[in-house]
Amino acid sequence: MFIVRETFNARPGMASKLATMIKQVMSEQRDLRVRILTDFVGPFNTVVMETEVPDLADFDRRMKEYMERDDIRTRMKGYTDMYQTGGREIYRVV
Repeated sequence: MFIVRETFNARPGMASKLATMIKQVMSEQRDLRVRILTDFVGPFNTVVMETEVPDLADFDRRMKEYMERDDIRTRMKGYTDMYQTGGREIYRVV
């Protein structure tokens, strides 16, 4: 099992909007365990999406599926304007 952590450093005033957008889209994925986090202590304007996947092949398949779905692209339109930097970390659950 793996945890994929995607971190976004949102533009000032955009963290809540970005978190809400991601949460709405990801909440429709009933078969996927996802948590959306925002900063409490640490760098301001941080939004984190943690996704639990059984293996990296599953994660890769889902990424390809999301990129091909017009409905997701439409709903996520403009999200890249809401953050300045971002990154992805992948952890193995032991």
